[in-house]
Amino acid sequence: CDTGAMNLEEIVMYQNDLLRVAEFDDYPNALNGLQLENSGTVDRAAAAVDGCERVLKMAVDAGADLLIVHHGLFWGSPLAISGMHKKRVKYLLEKDISLYASHLPLDAHQEVGNNWGLARILGLSDLQIFGSKGIGVKGIFPNPITLRDLANQIEKELGESVLVHAGGKLEISSLGIISGGAAWHVANAANEGLDAFITGEPLHEVFYETFERNINAIYAGHYMTETVGVKLLEEKIKLEFGLATQFILLPTGL
Repeated sequence: CDTGAMNLEEIVMYQNDLLRVAEFDDYPNALNGLQLENSGTVDRAAAAVDGCERVLKMAVDAGADLLIVHHGLFWGSPLAISGMHKKRVKYLLEKDISLYASHLPLDAHQEVGNNWGLARILGLSDLQIFGSKGIGVKGIFPNPITLRDLANQIEKELGESVLVHAGGKLEISSLGIISGGAAWHVANAANEGLDAFITGEPLHEVFYETFERNINAIYAGHYMTETVGVKLLEEKIKLEFGLATQFILLPTGL
């Protein structure tokens, strides 16, 4: 339900604490947390994967004054406020919308994260941390599932076709997950004896690794695998603060 305007700082601090933003080892200079501040209040929040121009406009159309994204506007070295970057920043300022971004903290979180969230959706048990920086998850199926059925389930849950490289056995008991662009972790999954590995997008140079290491790789889309966390975070904010919220879907097909 919508209980009226909330204090922006309170919502930001809640997310920072929940996602452990200050202590998380993200890529150098990744700016997690509040990237752009509005006038200080929030009536409605929206969540999306990418902070692109079209999403910003869709957030305005939804009446949001806080946009929560996985991929924000500020990365790496200082970025000049010019060109397309200036256009996005200027638009947010003019429309008085705050932008909050969470990259690897949202991948890794065990309650509202992309990877643990997808693992629970797929019915994995005995979940454990997997992959570099501890952002992935691995687990087992209480009842083994065929590779075809697993692919079908992922397509049903995420709403988009997947690419399967069937390099291993066709009955799956164990699975590793790292959303987005983590194709090279198929080698780590194989080294840990997993039957299959899910990530977002493939890499040409990893293709033969799958078959030579006798493991199955499922590429479920960089975008679609990273819708899980922002949806869970959106729902968490909605329940915690009683805010009206909306998820903005804008698939890239990648």
